[in-house]
Amino acid sequence: MAQGFGQRVLKPQEQREAKILKRSILQHFQEMEDPRVERGRNHPLVSLVSIAILATLAGADSFVAIERYGKAKQSWLETFLELPEGIPSHDTFGRVMALLSPEELETRFLAWVSRISERLGVELVHIDGKTVRGSYDRDGQLKALHSVSAWSSEHGLVLGQQKVDAKSNEITAVPLLLKLLNLKGTIVTLDAMGTQTAIATQIKQAEGDYVLALKGNQGKLHQAVKQWFEEAER
Repeated sequence: MAQGFGQRVLKPQEQREAKILKRSILQHFQEMEDPRVERGRNHPLVSLVSIAILATLAGADSFVAIERYGKAKQSWLETFLELPEGIPSHDTFGRVMALLSPEELETRFLAWVSRISERLGVELVHIDGKTVRGSYDRDGQLKALHSVSAWSSEHGLVLGQQKVDAKSNEITAVPLLLKLLNLKGTIVTLDAMGTQTAIATQIKQAEGDYVLALKGNQGKLHQAVKQWFEEAER
């Protein structure tokens, strides 16, 4: 496959960024267990996984879109990834990703994002729930997929995500998500659903602060806070 007119010449800033990306990616994904047989390893696993993750973060929602992203960004990807056979096909992405351990991939991805957020100096972490459109399966009697996400508006970065169990609600998912995050020195915001003593305590124990929403139907707590502000204004 033609690669253009030669290797891309990087500016000093681009060279530094490429080194940081390569070091970060290798640190978190190089030791992943490769489920493929030896003769089927035409593409380095770390490169294939990295492209899939970067494409998904950029909005790719299918393996065809991941392949398209890889080809569009190939010259940049080659500055920090080994791509001896070029960009994998969408069939290859789908086949290999299906073989990987979801738990291991999630753990490594969250550790990678946590490291990035630490270096970026994230100060605000927004926790919110959402339902994935089109995920409801009437014939299979499956409820729509609901999850809670941690979002950094400063950097436009999703820091973590936790699925909400079909038989539960966000209150049980939020503590699990918080455990995955580095909250030291951050301010965490949650809507009224997450305004729970246990959740506030968990954030403080992680050396973070919080801004929690209150609704009128949250009885004594809402009244106590309202009274506090009224007295503070006097």
